[in-house]
Amino acid sequence: MLKLYHGSNVRIERIDLSVGHINKDFGKGFYLTTIKEQAEAMAKRKARLFIDAVPIVTEFIFDDSSLNDKELNVKIFDGVSEEWAAFIFENRRASETGFHHNYDIVIGPVADDGVVMQLDRYEMGKITLQQLVDELRYRKLNNQYYFGTERAIKYLTLL
Repeated sequence: MLKLYHGSNVRIERIDLSVGHINKDFGKGFYLTTIKEQAEAMAKRKARLFIDAVPIVTEFIFDDSSLNDKELNVKIFDGVSEEWAAFIFENRRASETGFHHNYDIVIGPVADDGVVMQLDRYEMGKITLQQLVDELRYRKLNNQYYFGTERAIKYLTLL
């Protein structure tokens, strides 16, 4: 079992995948992390967007043994790689290209603002995919757990 955190300006009582935003690192879905401080920072960031909003971190227990469940299509990025960078690049352009993957759960590093800047440089043709990976390899990257299907979120228990 693994404790995961979601930072927002509201407590999550029920996960609604329809409210997720397109063009995120791993696509439209529900995102969590194992790093409570990361979720707290995201909650503060979200709360600043709304008047009178307060940051809230909702905690979940994830049955991570399900990652081996043949019922789920799981993708795990162990770190920065060409495959990870290309996957994020495609997801962040999804509203323009219609890109969509079929993973229930995706786990890997977060592409923060510095990563986004490097992705933009790659998109403009200023650096190659390998240079993009090299630029990102030495950044301190947090983790994220993406849940993109109803089947996947059944493995999360609200605390």
